[in-house]
Amino acid sequence: MVLTNYWWLLIWIFAVGGTMAISMPKQKEMIYGKQEYRWSWPAVIIVALPYVIWAATRTDFGDSIAYAKIFKEVPSVISDIPMYLSEHTKDKGFSVLMIVFKSIFGDSRVRFFFAIAAFQMFCIVTVFRKYSTNFWISMFIFIASTDYLSWMQNGMRQFIAVTIIFAGFSLLLEKKYIALVFLILLASTIHGSALIMLPVVFIIRGKAFNKKTMMFIVVIVTALFLLDRLTPIMNNLLADTQYSDLMTNEIWLNDDGTNIMRVLVYSVPAIMAVIGREYVKSADNPVINLCVNASVLTAFWYLAAAFSSGIYVGRLPIFISLYGNLCMPWLIDNIFTKESARLVKIAMVIGYLAFFYYQMHITWAIV
Repeated sequence: MVLTNYWWLLIWIFAVGGTMAISMPKQKEMIYGKQEYRWSWPAVIIVALPYVIWAATRTDFGDSIAYAKIFKEVPSVISDIPMYLSEHTKDKGFSVLMIVFKSIFGDSRVRFFFAIAAFQMFCIVTVFRKYSTNFWISMFIFIASTDYLSWMQNGMRQFIAVTIIFAGFSLLLEKKYIALVFLILLASTIHGSALIMLPVVFIIRGKAFNKKTMMFIVVIVTALFLLDRLTPIMNNLLADTQYSDLMTNEIWLNDDGTNIMRVLVYSVPAIMAVIGREYVKSADNPVINLCVNASVLTAFWYLAAAFSSGIYVGRLPIFISLYGNLCMPWLIDNIFTKESARLVKIAMVIGYLAFFYYQMHITWAIV
């Protein structure tokens, strides 16, 4: 089932996802000492499966051809791993993953892409289902914001690392830091950028809008105005990494930063949280506290990317931007009255649809 019309991404989430949201019975689950209603797993699978299949059968979107080429060229015998790693030193975990998969399941790129997409989607829907108060909204934002296309059909390798860490959301909530650090280090073998989460997980923990998170934001904003002076420092810090030439290569020098429209879209959860700051503080919900802090950091991180590099800096906030998808339903339902919340949800859907059209038609020119 090859995706030939990208409008199906929205048609499916509205037609089938909407039907599941309205008609499928929810089940009660205990979430942090409170009874909550959650989607059943059959409904989740029905909604998510086509997106996995479309990612598996993609042809030339984004980096797909490059990944297919790499997979085709890796050895198909596990005993060849040491030799291959001696020649390919970057992100060895991904190399091992490809070789092991190829030795067991063959050299079909569709099977390889399917396995990766299934893993990524499973991590996402597991967290969305358990911690979002409205699974449909969280999933809709993931699709309509074009994160699905940008990552599951493009930046696949980095998104494996992202979803590995995202799957450890409960570890962060329960302050199981040793296990979480191990998970981050594991993810970094797939994509080295995952190491950025080592300080971030300690920055975003705690109550919403805590001083630690706010101070880090001040550091980011300050860095915007000192970027040119920081270039030598950045070069030294990134030496011997996959981003060793980040500040001086041609891509960086010609990169005019993340599109301001994307900055605004990813700032929506943070703006909502600021509007309802008193409600957030009063509820003192550990899930929402964490997600709000991550959302605020995401907004300023993307702002930094707008004034520096969309390719490099703009690819890093994905490690925490998914948390904004979790808290959006809660913020809407708890900040506004029932009638106002309904109108805000309609406005939210219209806004994300407008961005989807802008990104797909104007920026990418694929619809």
